[in-house]
Amino acid sequence: MGQVALTGAFAGLSLFDNSTPVVLDPSATSLLSRTPQGALSNLGNTNPGGFISSGCVIDDIFYFAGSFSSIGNTSASYVASFSPSSSTFSALGSNGPNGPVTAVYCDASNKNLWVGGHFSSPGSSAAVWSIKSNTWSAPPFKGFSGAGAEVFAIASNASSSSLFFAGSFITSFSGNTTSTNNTNNPNVPYSPGASPFSSSLVPIPLQNAEIEGAPSSTNPQYSDIQVILCPAGPDGPGNTWLAQDSNSAVVTVRTFSSSSAHGIRLGNTFIPDYGTTGFSVTSLPDNTVQTLSYVDPSTGQNLTCTDPCPLSTDSSILYQDFLFASPVTLSGVQITLSEWTGAAPGLHMMQLLSSGAFASAVDDENTQSCFAPNPSNVTMTGTWTTKDASTVIPATLQTVLVSTVAVGTPSAQSPTLTWMPYVSASGQYEINLIIPGCADFQDCALRTSVQVTVFPGGGSQPYVTTVSQQNQDDAAVLVYSGPIVPSSSNFVVTVTMTLADSPAGSGENGEYELVAGTLELVLTSASLVTGSGSASSGTGSNSSIQTQHGFGFFEWPLGSSSSIDATGTIPGTGKTSLDNVGAELYNALGAAVSGTTEVSSVIQHSSGIIFLGGNFKLSAGPASGTSNIVAYKDGNLFALANNGLNGAVSSFALYGDALYVGGAFSDTQTASMQGKLRGVAVYYISLNSWGTLGSGVDGPVADTVISNNQLQIVGAFTQTLSASGIISATGGFAVWDIKSGSWANSGGFVRGNMTFVGNGTSSNSQGQSQFIAGSVQNLAEYGSTGFVMLSNDGNGAAVTPLGIQLGTTNTSVASTTNQRREHRRHGPVSWVSHHLKATLFPRQTTSSSSPSPLPSSPAPAPAVLAGVFWSNMTSSHEVAIIGGNFTFATSSAVSQGVAIYDPVSSTINALTGPQIYGIVRALLVDSEQHLYVGGEFNLSVASANGFAIYNLATQQWLTSFTQPLQAASGSNVVVRSITTSTYMSNTVVVAGTFHQAGSINCVGICLLDTTLNQWSVLGGGIQGDVSSVSYAGDNQEFLVVGGAITLPSGVTANIAQYSFSNSTWTAIGNPSDIPGPVTAVEVNDGNSSSIFAAGRASNGLLPFMMFWNGISWSNIGTTLEGNSNISQLLMVPLQNTHSSNAIIEADRMLMVSGSLSDSTFGSASSVLFDGESLIPYMSAVSAQGTMGFISALFYSIANFSFVQQHFLATGVVILISIAIAAGLVFLLALLGIIWTLLSRRDERVNKYDPNAEDEDSIQHRPSSLLEHINAATRTTILGTSPFAVSAEKEEMARTGSGGEPDPFGPDGSNYLRAETPSDAVVGTLAAAEEDSRPARARYSFDGTGEGELPLTAGLAVDVLDDRDAAWWYARNPQTGQEGVVPAAYLY
Repeated sequence: MGQVALTGAFAGLSLFDNSTPVVLDPSATSLLSRTPQGALSNLGNTNPGGFISSGCVIDDIFYFAGSFSSIGNTSASYVASFSPSSSTFSALGSNGPNGPVTAVYCDASNKNLWVGGHFSSPGSSAAVWSIKSNTWSAPPFKGFSGAGAEVFAIASNASSSSLFFAGSFITSFSGNTTSTNNTNNPNVPYSPGASPFSSSLVPIPLQNAEIEGAPSSTNPQYSDIQVILCPAGPDGPGNTWLAQDSNSAVVTVRTFSSSSAHGIRLGNTFIPDYGTTGFSVTSLPDNTVQTLSYVDPSTGQNLTCTDPCPLSTDSSILYQDFLFASPVTLSGVQITLSEWTGAAPGLHMMQLLSSGAFASAVDDENTQSCFAPNPSNVTMTGTWTTKDASTVIPATLQTVLVSTVAVGTPSAQSPTLTWMPYVSASGQYEINLIIPGCADFQDCALRTSVQVTVFPGGGSQPYVTTVSQQNQDDAAVLVYSGPIVPSSSNFVVTVTMTLADSPAGSGENGEYELVAGTLELVLTSASLVTGSGSASSGTGSNSSIQTQHGFGFFEWPLGSSSSIDATGTIPGTGKTSLDNVGAELYNALGAAVSGTTEVSSVIQHSSGIIFLGGNFKLSAGPASGTSNIVAYKDGNLFALANNGLNGAVSSFALYGDALYVGGAFSDTQTASMQGKLRGVAVYYISLNSWGTLGSGVDGPVADTVISNNQLQIVGAFTQTLSASGIISATGGFAVWDIKSGSWANSGGFVRGNMTFVGNGTSSNSQGQSQFIAGSVQNLAEYGSTGFVMLSNDGNGAAVTPLGIQLGTTNTSVASTTNQRREHRRHGPVSWVSHHLKATLFPRQTTSSSSPSPLPSSPAPAPAVLAGVFWSNMTSSHEVAIIGGNFTFATSSAVSQGVAIYDPVSSTINALTGPQIYGIVRALLVDSEQHLYVGGEFNLSVASANGFAIYNLATQQWLTSFTQPLQAASGSNVVVRSITTSTYMSNTVVVAGTFHQAGSINCVGICLLDTTLNQWSVLGGGIQGDVSSVSYAGDNQEFLVVGGAITLPSGVTANIAQYSFSNSTWTAIGNPSDIPGPVTAVEVNDGNSSSIFAAGRASNGLLPFMMFWNGISWSNIGTTLEGNSNISQLLMVPLQNTHSSNAIIEADRMLMVSGSLSDSTFGSASSVLFDGESLIPYMSAVSAQGTMGFISALFYSIANFSFVQQHFLATGVVILISIAIAAGLVFLLALLGIIWTLLSRRDERVNKYDPNAEDEDSIQHRPSSLLEHINAATRTTILGTSPFAVSAEKEEMARTGSGGEPDPFGPDGSNYLRAETPSDAVVGTLAAAEEDSRPARARYSFDGTGEGELPLTAGLAVDVLDDRDAAWWYARNPQTGQEGVVPAAYLY
């Protein structure tokens, strides 16, 4: 079968049709479908700002979720469905989730859709849609609690019997469970050295305090005292402070403000040979050594100490809380580390604990506390100004806000100020309003009374009180005493102050002054949940309870009939064995169970191991030190190799023993993979080791899925990176082929920030379909880097993308030159009889002006600019040899410029030996298996400069085959075309931009004799540059050249003809009719009176496309816009005809390729011209989203003739279909020339000494003889010779008589058609009698191949066609049998 391919500079291709145009909105999210072959199509867009985060399938319906209010034209909030069978979207009932949904799970067996996210109804962060009843409900466990509770992933266990929920939420279990954490504060990491009371005390922010530790270690990794205030990671370098060896140490904290503190929190260091064993705490400025109470971690008893106090050296104790007997007002503390183990004392954590919580009226002073997800806050109305006030502690100041209000102003219209303190845990609190004395402010006359309203939460009613601010001295006024609910995303405690309804005092100058300072919350007891679920309280003592907390993980058995409430405390009977995963994670997270800490992905291996991924750092337990990914096995967490990954994990995908991980990381935590885990990695479970996927991608990965033995990833990236450093453009969607271990072509092209990928509803023998979602900027149905195969699938054009990814390459050639096609020669049958001479062109007008330069056209990498098919002798199928500006990797090396691609196996190989460095623009393979390579490149052998020859048989470059091309001074050699002519055997025509070949002065075009290995000038030679070459005449005896050239006569012509028979150059038509340099030329089936040329005007402003009818040029591209560039013109045959006209026959069209813009169809990269209008066929897009560029179409049948097509059976016709009647334009690939009836076995060709006199004539049958083989086959089928033309018609062709028939009508005199077999027989006999000549056989020839004529030595035969140098078409006059015979066998 003939094969067809397209080349160019593109990343994606789409076929034009007349359906509704695809509309993309980058501000929205597009939902795409992907076929098993990779083709993409847009199903619909969300509302602007919407996004899709997850999806799954039940009963061929795709359910998806995110944050959106509509999809397509359907209103749907947060969750919707899509039916592929009807191509419709649907909303899922009413009363669904009232907030963003980030996770879904399809329980196909029970027909339930589980969703999770951040919403409060119908369940808290979780809900269930019943497909059977079409209703929403809360899950059986109600949902989840915790500040900002959110579910990020829902997955089944390995047996699909239960669901795993992962996210950022808190679970609590009580009853007969073992207490692993006795704190009722989910935002503080557990430690046996803390209590529910102490863990509820918000640490005082020390970011602006003066901290000194002396004497410090001389090791810079341990000398920064600041790092222990809120350590960013586990005990170690950068997170720990050490004293100088052999010295006690003093840590001093000065806040320079008055603070109410209730204790100190210390975490020991466990760095080998260091640690503190005894210390004391002195309050400042009173210099009082405080008596401290604490919990003995080993016994759980409450103890007291003064100097020294013991600090545990047990590494499982993250920290210990030491409380003062009562809250102390101070400006700092001094901690003396007096006893130690090893070389010196040290600390990993140090925090000053407040009396409960606090908030300042000055928002700049509300800095974030350690362990707090956010700082306290304040809002206000009216005008407030700052004012400094003294405090009870000398040398300290307090900044407050004051606001004046006119006397008589109603309370509702007065200025207001609202404190919103961060409260860490629930409990009994006293709220004090700190009011500076008016004596110090000297504003007593202005003072009045204010109304204070407290919203404590927990269902309690607001508490309102009136407070006088007329106090002479500083005062802490109690405004509330009672229960307080902790801060969360749903509730924040507020205390609002405004002018009292009946203000005290008369004011001054008609004004009152309101004063707002610090709000102080003093914890008096912690509300505790006992084992039976009853409430109890403590009074600051370290009470112990039977409550277990978990973080980020919850298991729910699908078969469970129980109903529990996971938003509260779950009874012990409701706990599963795997719920301990959350408890272990809670304990191990230490200082990071809040803020951005989350578990975003969970998966279970068949071995039972559970993997958790997200954004976290573990600081306690057996997996201490690991980050972002951890495993759970045999009841414990354990660290993966190299302590996990150095960035957040977003998704998992399992393939056997390999766990594929996506996220925002670049390496392991210990940087063991040299930065090659960019965005994606593989973890080999049984080996406990990491592996790379090339070198990853250049951005974060959002989602992953396994399908068709491939890992498919989406995210905010634009490139894939191979292990060898090759960069391949992708647009947020990439495919890793697991079996080959390399990045593969995804089959479609999308450019955007993609958020979701999941398997679809359909599958076939070629694999599973997918759905993809994201913010899409550009989309193409097919994705491929510069090369696709075309075929006919029975319904239209079938596009098969390149199976691998081509990457970028560097070129040593500095200049930017044009992209040109490599011209594929056509068949020997022409429009003009070979008996006619080249006298068809009128006398030309002479012009001596210099030609305009060729327009420049870049070849951005990766680009495929040329191609040729070659039948590899070692395989049973054809392969494609491609050239351009690209790089690719094989198992052995990185190669560039030229590649051999096998479309059957989708594999690519390099040419053996030195690699081309530069850009390849032209390729040709001859019958000797020589590959001719042209372009602008260097090669380390043979001094190649833009032209080289490679022996495909021996797999080596021909180093001494010919002399190199040379450029004019200041320019570079650029070869744009390498072709052959059937008229000139054993020669190659090389054209482009060069000055000479070896010592031969041939400019722009040169003839290479492949037998003598010599260059020669064509005629008198030309001056200028050649961009495109085609051939005319029935034996290609005329060479048609386009470019910017000056003929030997001095005529400047952009298109000219060269006659091989008389070695003369002639301008075609009037040179002034061509408006500028020609970039592409095409001769219509060899007809010298039907030539097409395209290029750009000399001023560079507009493109042009011209037609030569044998008399004059006419403009046929008037609708093309200024940014159009044409790279190739090619006549292509049709399966269905169009209306014939004076320019193009009914059975063909002109294919115009490049980058084209037109006012009628917009932008395209390839269009079809039927002689009257341009019909868009294919559009291309670059990896950057700009218009792509189609360079050329090439095919495997070298000698194709439109005339031959009419003699062949239907099954042999080349198929290119254009369904014009349906309004669709589908160019079916030049496919189908099935030569099964026309072929012969090579081993039967030669039966005599290969050293005989004509050594190159019979070793291989050249492809140019396909016409003769076809003819012999037609003789067998029709019983006649195919090369016949009736005597009458031949005479009309000679004399030009016969009136003025339509030269391009289906029955025109120069369009030879055998309407019936009998017509063909008559024409054959007439032509045979007139054109045959006698000959005799020199040798015997068995002629057993199809289409061959057997010979016996001495047999007399009639030679009917001797135009080919190697094979002649002959007839045995005794039997009438006809066929091809070796030319060397006749004399």
